[in-house]
Amino acid sequence: MRVVSLLPSATEIVFAVGRGVDLVGVTFECDYPAAARQRRVVSTSALPEGLSPAEIDRVVTERIASGEDLYRLDADALRDLNADVILTQDLCAVCAVDVSRVDDALDYLGCSAQVVTLDPRSIEEVLGTIERVGAVLDAQEAAAGVIEDARERVLRLTRALYGAARRPTLMLEWTDPPFSAGHWVPDLVTLGGGDPLLAHPGNNSQRIEWSTVAVAPAEVVVVAPCGFHLDASAAIAEATVAHGSLPSDAEVWAVDADAHFVRPGPRVVTGAEIMAQVLHPDLFGPPAAEHAVRVT
Repeated sequence: MRVVSLLPSATEIVFAVGRGVDLVGVTFECDYPAAARQRRVVSTSALPEGLSPAEIDRVVTERIASGEDLYRLDADALRDLNADVILTQDLCAVCAVDVSRVDDALDYLGCSAQVVTLDPRSIEEVLGTIERVGAVLDAQEAAAGVIEDARERVLRLTRALYGAARRPTLMLEWTDPPFSAGHWVPDLVTLGGGDPLLAHPGNNSQRIEWSTVAVAPAEVVVVAPCGFHLDASAAIAEATVAHGSLPSDAEVWAVDADAHFVRPGPRVVTGAEIMAQVLHPDLFGPPAAEHAVRVT
């Protein structure tokens, strides 16, 4: 079976269920596991490099409003790879090639690949996508093992946090302008022993005003900008603190958003564990330096 993944999270799932050998095409963002970098890139960004968060927001907003693509799909690569299965999403126009573009390209090329859309909105649905990919790739047993491990880890968190006070936590998925946490991300805060503020569980992340952020009763602010790993997240968090609009006296943390929070794959459970370490170090110890850094 020849598989093309147009999502970093789907790429991770394919490897996690033991079908990495079948993966022939990925996106430019697929960086985990390292073996994903050895596959042919079929989707690249149409955005200029080196943009600041504010510039990215402006360009993305303008291109969506004008109907322009945010990603380039390499039709020649799709033809050459002759995929049996293409994994994509229809949840967020900013996250991957629009599924309609994939369908149009396959029609143009005369390809008959099965297009599987993965659109989870909660941690439970993230686990459901692992089950679905396992079924499509004839890896049901391996997928079941990944899901069982995830559920056991969540259960350990729940038991360890029994009776612990929930800390009001503001998770920012973008900072210039600020965006709330949405989809499965608030679940990670809840599983980690927090009370997600200004969040939209199961729904899109939404733009919020700095005036709203400033008065949020947050004990902890976590900066998890979509598309960034820890070093960049930390720099963005420091700039956000300097902006002066975060809740006073709140702890401010930066996390590796791409690795453990915003990609709906197997590693989001690690995101919940990191949140538990950030919010309840007395129970779990502090997070590892490669996972999170405290800014204030």
